[in-house]
Amino acid sequence: MEGVQPKSDPNPNPLDAPPPAPVVTRSLQTPLRCIVKLGGAAITNKYELESINEANLSSVCEQLREAMMPQIEKGIGMDWSRRNGNEIELGDISKIGESSVDGLNSNFIVVHGAGSFGHFQASKSGVHKGGLHSPLVQAGFVATRISVTSLNLAIVRALARGGIPAVGMPPFACGWSTRQRDIASADASQIMDSLLAGFVPVLHGDAVLDHALDCTILSGDVIIRHLAEQLTPKYVIFLTDVHGVYDRPPSDPDAVLLKEIVVKEDGSWTVVEPDLLQAEKGVEITVAAHDTTGGMEAKISEAAIIAKLGIDVYITKVGTEHSLRALKGQVHENPDDWLGTIIRSDK
Repeated sequence: MEGVQPKSDPNPNPLDAPPPAPVVTRSLQTPLRCIVKLGGAAITNKYELESINEANLSSVCEQLREAMMPQIEKGIGMDWSRRNGNEIELGDISKIGESSVDGLNSNFIVVHGAGSFGHFQASKSGVHKGGLHSPLVQAGFVATRISVTSLNLAIVRALARGGIPAVGMPPFACGWSTRQRDIASADASQIMDSLLAGFVPVLHGDAVLDHALDCTILSGDVIIRHLAEQLTPKYVIFLTDVHGVYDRPPSDPDAVLLKEIVVKEDGSWTVVEPDLLQAEKGVEITVAAHDTTGGMEAKISEAAIIAKLGIDVYITKVGTEHSLRALKGQVHENPDDWLGTIIRSDK
């Protein structure tokens, strides 16, 4: 039996058609203060599979709270779920009211790396190379996302326990995608809405669909560069497990901390402090074999693009007085005694 073909309506009701995609025209009420990258090596134990460095994570959460709420000694805990089988801790919820958010400057975005989460699954299955037609790659895509989103949840919960209104925003779930590993689609409207509502978006490196390769890994460093281009924060911070960028692997006893790197208009960069030419030294960058996101070399490249926009980039060690100064935007108050790397435009 043939199906009955519906007659076309000569006067269709425009309400029946789906509305066009909204154009994002809104802007933040105050300029975005900072985008913070929590390096995977800083917040996880990189030689232990799926192991969080609890001390570093606790420290960065405390410093973020202090940078956002300097006059508030302790925020209201927002993690009301079981943790490690313990009873749910609501705290004194009677204290939650209008006064609990006074002085909160939540105009931050947090992006974290994967560290010992995700990289193992991605490298073993080849997710970063693409090819979802392969059962191994498809399984690895799922396994990678399970791993990195579990880390994202742990970080969001740690921030929430410290009184920071953090919300996890995995790029894959937000519709981000790439083409030949370059960002093809990355709608920032949901991030903008979250910031306007007083939340702190927490993104992370993720497995995403790629229009040319089927899939790949979108690194946290690339995410930060894209957000910096779209939202122009006052400054960007990379928190790592070392004090900044060195002229060679930091484990080398002759390694020298590069305190200031200047980026030229053509994208090339020069170390201005210390003077390596006078010391007859070059710069050697290495990438760990399991790192599917490019390591420190990719980090410097993305930071240089951000610096070209006129946005200073600070790279320093997590959980130190130097990271706290960076989060508070106080690096330039006395830069000589700040330990880290500044990457800036030569303009």
